[in-house]
Amino acid sequence: MTVVIPIAEHIWNLKYRLKEADGAPVDNSVADSWHRVAEALAVGEDDSDHWSAIFANALSDFRFLPAGRILAGAGTERNVTLFNCFVMGTVPDDMSGIFEHLREAALTLQQGGGIGYDFSTLRPKGAAVAGVGADASGPVSFMEVWDAMCRTIMSAGHRRGAMMATLRCDHPDIEAFITAKQTAGRLAMFNLSVLVTDAFMDAVRDDEPWPLTFDGTTYKTLQARDLWQQIMRATYDYAEPGVLFIDRINTQNNLSYCEAIHSTNPCGEQPLPPYGACLLGSINLAALVQSPFTNDAHIDAPGLAELVHNAVRMLDNAIDASRFPLARQRHEATAKRRIGLGVTGLADALIMCGLRYGSDAAVAQTETWLRLLVREAYLASSELAAEKGPFPLFEREAYLAGVFAARLDDDVRAAIAKHGLRNGLLTSIAPTGTISLFAGNVSSGIEPVFSFEQTRHILQPDGSRQTVEIADYAYQTFRDKFGAAALPEAFVDTHQLTPRDHVVMQAAAQKYIDSSISKTINCPQDISFEEFQDIYTLAYETGCKGCTTYRPSKVRGAVLEPRAPVESHPTESGDIVYMTEPLERPEALPGKTYKIRWPDSDHAIYITLNDIVRDTRRVPFEVFINSKNMEHYAWTVALTRMISAVFRRGGDVSFVVEELKAVFDPRGGQWMDGHYVPSLLAAIGEVIEQHMVDIGFLPQSREERQRILHEVPKAVGDAIGQVSPRAGRACPKCGEFALTRQENCDVCTACDYSKCS
Repeated sequence: MTVVIPIAEHIWNLKYRLKEADGAPVDNSVADSWHRVAEALAVGEDDSDHWSAIFANALSDFRFLPAGRILAGAGTERNVTLFNCFVMGTVPDDMSGIFEHLREAALTLQQGGGIGYDFSTLRPKGAAVAGVGADASGPVSFMEVWDAMCRTIMSAGHRRGAMMATLRCDHPDIEAFITAKQTAGRLAMFNLSVLVTDAFMDAVRDDEPWPLTFDGTTYKTLQARDLWQQIMRATYDYAEPGVLFIDRINTQNNLSYCEAIHSTNPCGEQPLPPYGACLLGSINLAALVQSPFTNDAHIDAPGLAELVHNAVRMLDNAIDASRFPLARQRHEATAKRRIGLGVTGLADALIMCGLRYGSDAAVAQTETWLRLLVREAYLASSELAAEKGPFPLFEREAYLAGVFAARLDDDVRAAIAKHGLRNGLLTSIAPTGTISLFAGNVSSGIEPVFSFEQTRHILQPDGSRQTVEIADYAYQTFRDKFGAAALPEAFVDTHQLTPRDHVVMQAAAQKYIDSSISKTINCPQDISFEEFQDIYTLAYETGCKGCTTYRPSKVRGAVLEPRAPVESHPTESGDIVYMTEPLERPEALPGKTYKIRWPDSDHAIYITLNDIVRDTRRVPFEVFINSKNMEHYAWTVALTRMISAVFRRGGDVSFVVEELKAVFDPRGGQWMDGHYVPSLLAAIGEVIEQHMVDIGFLPQSREERQRILHEVPKAVGDAIGQVSPRAGRACPKCGEFALTRQENCDVCTACDYSKCS
């Protein structure tokens, strides 16, 4: 029997429940959603009724959790993909090819895929462009084009697009890539990762010179250890870029005999070749624990084995049931039939079995569970190959000679030798934030529990908020059984763990994952830089395929603070976005009018923002700007029409705020409420931003915004202004874009102009 907690019901209604175009529900219960998905994934079977019942049973009680794309899209007949993960084609180093790939990226984001791109194929900044008498602008500049495109791709009210950008560690623009996101708001749609080679790690160890080359030309040589320090310092302060050990990814790839990998999906759990695609699903380990909190606590191993077999079949069928944005993606997916079966609820399962996350016993138990999962997954795929045929690019000798295949049990290898495999790769561990919350707030993926209790505020249709107390699945199970008894020692959360605890768990899981793992290693703010670097060394030495860390800092803020979050918009890796028709305007809308005074205007400016309630969530719908000052009339009318048109398309429209706040007036800005506002448009952007915060569309509180505003070190702003002569505001004396803010004074770096306030 499926039991849905209030927050889970809210997520189901918002994200996974099938509705008519007018909002009328088609799925009347979660069970209806399960049956819709099960029936859609059983269509190709000879006995579809039989398999539909088996699939629905696997979904019941949240034991198997297909990723959000499948839950939301299967059986809907909508033009969406069931795949979460894509890596796009190799970007050619010419203008027409670059923009053709930009078009392909837009189409993929539009249908709901998260995408990865390797920009290492683009010539470095300053390199000659033959035939046009110009210099190249470099890969980072083209990443900004992708970023702008991604901001405009909207979903059915849920989330903007997500992208991964990678660059090789020997590319001449690698230093610019490392620091690219240190400017606030820049490349916000990208995650960044450096492709680190084994040769580079050897050079770092031996402190050797490291040449930065492109197309046979060396542009610069520096010490490998110095470049490594730049990467480490950037991620220590800014949590980006991440690191991908690209040689290990390729060497251990089951399909290394027929493909080369240069990038991953946005969260890193799927390294993929050009036009590669993969869909995801997770076994909920917490739901399989028998006799929890007793000496006999254990995973139901036969139940896990059966569940894995059914999950593999479901995901394999999803490949054929899915639509694809591009024909090349369909060809790649069907030629190799990748699936990404993983786990969620690992930390809760360990707690329920009395094991402390990161301990030797927890590492051993994790390996035992995942060894069983990978064994059964490969046996299931071999059985499917005997029934339906192996994936088209299967080559028996080459496959069995692979590094990962050598780790499989002898009987599994024998089955592969006899029947082949239906799927080129089978296992992956993804972040499962929303579906884990949907499943009763089980711990996400292989991450530890962040907090055992939380408070969330759910917006109601009438604009009021309902406060919902959320408890971690294992914690709630313990309280239901033992009441207020003291928690056992196994109950540890992120804040009680060391970075090493994270790394050893990731490394233990990676042994049994043929693809990769999405995992963030949370670090205390006061960790020393030397200790921080050791995390990456340990990750490399213990066999991880990549490493991503997060350390709270004054620059970035603390994303993972133990506080009650505001319910805004449940998200999940890979649940991207779709274009929508404009929203219908009701007769009456809730709203609010704000008054601002701009020092250069004799009259106040009034900004009215009206909202609409969609799926229990209040979102901005239209804006009006009025003033007696006729100087502003034409552009304010144009601005309100444009912004309102964007709002009425739905989706995450917060990018409007970012664009407005980035506008600088060449005549200079003004000081307002204790901080500098670079233009009247930026002031309007701040009003819209605050309104979005107040209605719950943006999660950040007013106090948090002000804290970040005043705590970001002034040196960061100064550095941003000195990146290039045009990076600052226009100087009123010489006209150069070189005006920076230093010690409460406007100072021009191109002439002697200064003005203090």
